[in-house]
Amino acid sequence: MAYTETAETQRANRRYMKKAMTVALLEPEVEFELARRWREDRDEHALHDLTSAYMRLVISLATRFRNYGLPYGDLIQEGNVGLMQAASRFEPERGIRFSTYATWWIRAAIQDYILRNWSIVRTGTTAAHKSLFFNLRRLRTLIDNGTRQNLTSQDRIFIAEKLNVGVRDVEVMDARLMSGDRSLNAMIGDSSGDDSATEWQDLLPDERPLPEDAVMENHDAETRTQWIEQAMKSLSERELVIIRERRLKDDSVTLETLGKQLGISKERVRQIEHQALGKLKQALLRQIPDPEAAGLLNI
Repeated sequence: MAYTETAETQRANRRYMKKAMTVALLEPEVEFELARRWREDRDEHALHDLTSAYMRLVISLATRFRNYGLPYGDLIQEGNVGLMQAASRFEPERGIRFSTYATWWIRAAIQDYILRNWSIVRTGTTAAHKSLFFNLRRLRTLIDNGTRQNLTSQDRIFIAEKLNVGVRDVEVMDARLMSGDRSLNAMIGDSSGDDSATEWQDLLPDERPLPEDAVMENHDAETRTQWIEQAMKSLSERELVIIRERRLKDDSVTLETLGKQLGISKERVRQIEHQALGKLKQALLRQIPDPEAAGLLNI
């Protein structure tokens, strides 16, 4: 993914950075007082003064992520969102500087933006995927000074151990970073005006069942349903209740619950259930020769 900034955008970014650099840094006592006023009194002027003093921190962190091909101005604005989040959660009484606390929030906001927008395909949001995305290129440069195009199995193990992730995660992320996005309508080979040229989407397999398989499966399902309904007619009312509650529902009822409902012990429920299953098997055998092969015994 690539983005080219216009001359006007570049000028706007320079004006913003120049203004940010003119704001004076804060002494610890002043920073503490501004943070306290915002936290306790919701003083928006204090919030403005506090965050304005650290816009240069946002710019510094955003600069580190410019090589991901996203608009520099957007990186800065996302960093400002992280700065505001830090201000809303900062506890000055803990005795740490706001810049130290805000750095994590600013970096996290910028990284989340990159993960959302670097590719049209979701890159991954787990801690392992995030660590891989932002560190894989750096670790690649440590392997033969970054001259090796493809990673070997030993290279993947080295990276997995360094980042404390799985080797399979390294393989998947490396493939994603090396391949980039590609349009499904992109032509394969020579596309010089030939109407018969092949697009990438033409080679994607259709994993849906074939029409004849779908029809056959629907027919078999309807037939099995009819067999079961006919077999259920051989059960008594109490047996029907137990089979429906214990075997035909996604969340089956416990023996104890059914026993309370029917006014019998849970052991008696188990006996009736076993007896009812035997009846169903006999009823199915009268209709078809092999109910187990038809998938009818796992009711």
